[in-house]
Amino acid sequence: MQGKENKYDPLLKEVWAKVRKKHFFPELPDPTISESMDRVALEIKSKQITLSQPFMEEAARHLPMEKVIEALLDHGVTHYTFCPWDFHTHLTLYQEAKKVLKDKQMAQKSTDYFMDVVADTHCFREKDTPISDLYRHVDRGILDEAIHALYQRIWGEDLNVRGHEEISRRLSRIPYLDRKPWPESIHRFSKIIQGLLESEEKSGTLNQPNTMGQNDFGRYSSQEMDQGLKEFAMSTGDPGEFKEVVKDLEDELKEAGYVSHGSMGLGPGSPLDADALFYMKLAENYSLPIKKTPIEKSGSLYPFSHSPWELGKPFRDIDPWTSFGKVMPGITQIWERREGETFGEEEGTPNCIVVIDSSGSMINPRQHLSYAVLGAACASDAYLRNDATVAVYNFSHARSGDRQILDFTRNRTKIYQTICHYFGGGTKLDIKDIESLQQPSRPDIFIITDMQITNLEDLIGYINGLENRVTAVHIGDNTHVRQFKRSMELRKSISIYSVQKKEDIPRIVLGKIREYFRSVS
Repeated sequence: MQGKENKYDPLLKEVWAKVRKKHFFPELPDPTISESMDRVALEIKSKQITLSQPFMEEAARHLPMEKVIEALLDHGVTHYTFCPWDFHTHLTLYQEAKKVLKDKQMAQKSTDYFMDVVADTHCFREKDTPISDLYRHVDRGILDEAIHALYQRIWGEDLNVRGHEEISRRLSRIPYLDRKPWPESIHRFSKIIQGLLESEEKSGTLNQPNTMGQNDFGRYSSQEMDQGLKEFAMSTGDPGEFKEVVKDLEDELKEAGYVSHGSMGLGPGSPLDADALFYMKLAENYSLPIKKTPIEKSGSLYPFSHSPWELGKPFRDIDPWTSFGKVMPGITQIWERREGETFGEEEGTPNCIVVIDSSGSMINPRQHLSYAVLGAACASDAYLRNDATVAVYNFSHARSGDRQILDFTRNRTKIYQTICHYFGGGTKLDIKDIESLQQPSRPDIFIITDMQITNLEDLIGYINGLENRVTAVHIGDNTHVRQFKRSMELRKSISIYSVQKKEDIPRIVLGKIREYFRSVS
């Protein structure tokens, strides 16, 4: 145990060296021993394995202490090296179990046991391990007996289990060691053990951890959680499914110390905005590059290189020092001049005003995947990654008060929450609102809408008078879109991109945005 010497520490150190070598030296901190842990054999927090001394001493009545420690460490290490492997996998397995069992506690327990079966079976098949010797003598509940009956069947080892023939036979048909069908496998696994979980719930033992301890989310670092949520948002592609899982595990995520990119309300005492977090993590999968603000012409000319003077060219550009004092075609040299270049006030990435339509003709981003919100989220993420600031103008019927205005900021939480807000009313913007966000440095403008704006002419007139770089993305196609396109044909600083099919988003739209950012000069 940490803080003072434990009598088993020398043996633990010796066995740990053996286990690390066996598992190809995983990057894990040295394990510890706790005198206070009971009920479970071990726990894993922040990658550190802690063994229960009471459990070890009880198991040592039947097995040498060295073997007990080795079996526990084999079990713990294999959870890192094989299953669940990472936070995204853990979330996916829990999600599938929850679909079957509908109950958070049951889903967590089913996920725990499934991951134990995968890890233990992998270790038993691939390593020289005393796990089966340990399981032969541990105390078991009803669900533990069923799982150990499964081990007995698929390992070919007698673990002193009697009964559970039918359930172990059904469980044995699941391909535990094949990663690809794990979501389908845990779905089947949960259905088979559902009756046992319901029996535990009735008896009041459902909240008791399994013998080897809970596979909770405290084992992951904040960085691992951040990456896992990013991958999970991409794999689900649905804000409802993402929200259900993340809200279920909100307490566990907070307890584990997770603070996302920009916090998203995961600080102490703050509610979690899972919808905004979904679009934040989904947008991070695309990482759009942005063209830096181009070098601006100074307007003045300066001598750049020489060329032969010819009749008709101005005498004032003759360079007497290289012409030998003679004015003769082919001998006399003339200066070629170029326009000077200076950096503008904004060297690097401009700031950006994101204008997003959240009227009734647009998808509610908190119910279904909104490609408009995703596009706005990706654009915001791109500017923030390049050290710029982002302002947001979210409108429906602005004149009736249905709009939110967020001034320039780098606070991701506020940006994504403003983008995700849904009014669902009419579609009328207020040019004064957008103008109030303008800066002397001419920020980029990113607007995404279906163009069914009742005062579209006002928007067209405003954009035509701007010197800002503008990217307009329209959802679908209609007469308003065609009117907007015709009105913008001659403006080189305005790029318009179309989304004709849902299947084109986000790949095609984001590809076109990326193309725009690269081509502007």
